[in-house]
Amino acid sequence: MRYFIEFSYNGSTFFGYQIQPNQISVQEELEKALSTILRTETKTTGAGRTDTGVHAKKMFAHFDFEGEISEKLVHQLNSFLPASIAVKQIFKVNDDFHARFDATHRTYEYYISLEKNPFSEKFAWQHWRKSLDIEKMNEACKILFEYDDFESFAKVGADNKTNICKIYHANWVQNGNELKFTISADRFLRNMVRAIVGTMVEIGSGKLNPEDLRKVIEAKNRNSAGTSAPAHALFLVDVGYKF
Repeated sequence: MRYFIEFSYNGSTFFGYQIQPNQISVQEELEKALSTILRTETKTTGAGRTDTGVHAKKMFAHFDFEGEISEKLVHQLNSFLPASIAVKQIFKVNDDFHARFDATHRTYEYYISLEKNPFSEKFAWQHWRKSLDIEKMNEACKILFEYDDFESFAKVGADNKTNICKIYHANWVQNGNELKFTISADRFLRNMVRAIVGTMVEIGSGKLNPEDLRKVIEAKNRNSAGTSAPAHALFLVDVGYKF
């Protein structure tokens, strides 16, 4: 039987979601906990992978287990897992339902603090030395919808089979001294959101004009885009499915 698990995590102490040699990952901790409680080796498949230091408010993975899951499993997992990972729910799905390939969209949020703030410095980019023009940044967001090849925002050397992504939503909202960038797409390339944010900040600070974003995208070259924004301010906040 196939089960979906919904969970969240603080990525500060992890080298990303996906298992990798000699580094601690969210997937490793999750599989270790499931295998211990279910008393059988249990592998998971996540909805995607997040980079080192990136957080997830809502993440999904699936795993297969021959038998019914106890109603106590969520509580047992939360007792076993470190404080930085929290399981919300576990539910049965069709045996061919896939956490990664059946996801219809992913949504990320990125936070920027416009003031020096010791209470948000672990979860927001402290960008208080230079002002940002949010209107220009939102003007640039509209240009993203005109394209589907985002090679300029992909990590160099990443094993992407395609650079094609469909962006459904992108905008900046200011709440007091905090900026929040929200972006949704059917899929994202590795490092894509952080590269977009870094480029948007260059537009907001006047280094680039909104229309320059077209040249950046059409160049299909990572060197044409801005520096990647820091990972600690990025959150995966939703993964959509047609359950």
